[in-house]
Amino acid sequence: MSTVIESEEQSALRTAVAALGRRHGRPHDTASRDALWAEAGKLGYLGVNLPEEYGGGGGGMAELSIVLEELGAAGCPLLMMVVSPAICGTVIARFGTTEQRDRWLPGLADGTRTMAFGITEPDAGSNSHRITTTARRTDDGWTLTGRKVFVSGVDIADATLVVGRTEDARTGKLKPCLFVVPRDAPGFGRRPIEMELHAHEKQFELTLDDVRLPADALVGEEDAGLLQLFAGLNPERIMTAAFAVGMGRYALGQAVAYARDRQVWKAPIGAHQAIAHPLAQAHIELELARLMMQKAAHLYDAGDDTGAGEAANMAKYAAAEACVKAVDRSVHTLGGNGLTREFGLASLITASRVARIAPVSREMILNYVSHQTLGLPKSY
Repeated sequence: MSTVIESEEQSALRTAVAALGRRHGRPHDTASRDALWAEAGKLGYLGVNLPEEYGGGGGGMAELSIVLEELGAAGCPLLMMVVSPAICGTVIARFGTTEQRDRWLPGLADGTRTMAFGITEPDAGSNSHRITTTARRTDDGWTLTGRKVFVSGVDIADATLVVGRTEDARTGKLKPCLFVVPRDAPGFGRRPIEMELHAHEKQFELTLDDVRLPADALVGEEDAGLLQLFAGLNPERIMTAAFAVGMGRYALGQAVAYARDRQVWKAPIGAHQAIAHPLAQAHIELELARLMMQKAAHLYDAGDDTGAGEAANMAKYAAAEACVKAVDRSVHTLGGNGLTREFGLASLITASRVARIAPVSREMILNYVSHQTLGLPKSY
């Protein structure tokens, strides 16, 4: 893979993480996944985007996306990287108090602590303005009430960064705010959601039944809720793109190796254009998606939140489409073998579609681009 638009340090990081991924290989159980997480944290890869003074690498989304992409390309992506260091770590580093940074960032950086992220609700998916999880002020802090769905890794996270809404004293309108809810907080319940997708990170529905929180559970300012929220959502889209590009590269690598060796009529099947061209096309589309991902990361790290928002949405869209196609063409290249456990591609048929759906659907991205970028009338 070309690295001409990366610095020497970024190229070295890519090489080192790729070696780590190859050493661990595709994990088939929780223990092997935990071992990879622990080693990646010890080596400084999980917190490469977090400030150095808190044990991080002092880099940005460009570096963190490299880590996730290369682990994915080796067949061992760590989904909680999208949530814990990318969303939660970024929000706390940018907007948290000194005490919040001291409490959370060192552990998020070395992987010894993790944090989940709860935004989606049963009646508020893409429409974050319909979030009904409500925070009420009390004499000594906050009381949080509501429900969340499709929250990853709550069972293994030390806390969840929950998007709630507080009432504006001047207008009476609700505005989004972010709260750190400890895993063992009274009234904070979780129920696993049964998924057809078999992933190490489970999905949960959360219930917040008058969860009492101290005053310092609020991250950032009450009046800057949307700014703080999108400071976490743009990294989420960039990292989802990295997740998808890595997954697509893994599938493509399996197919290319198979097409080089598999012979049916005296020549490797990869010699036939019906096999070679779809794989070449998949490679091109993955490379193009990666370029947009790199652009989004660069803009975000440079502090251009508006430009990063547009590029991050485009990167997530392009990477998801490229990943789905790469997985589909790879499975077809292997034929029946593409559905066996040996090659690890069949499970990616479902997993690759997740990138089309989450954290924002492809249709909502098209709405965003048509309205925000092209200036067409808003349709919703």
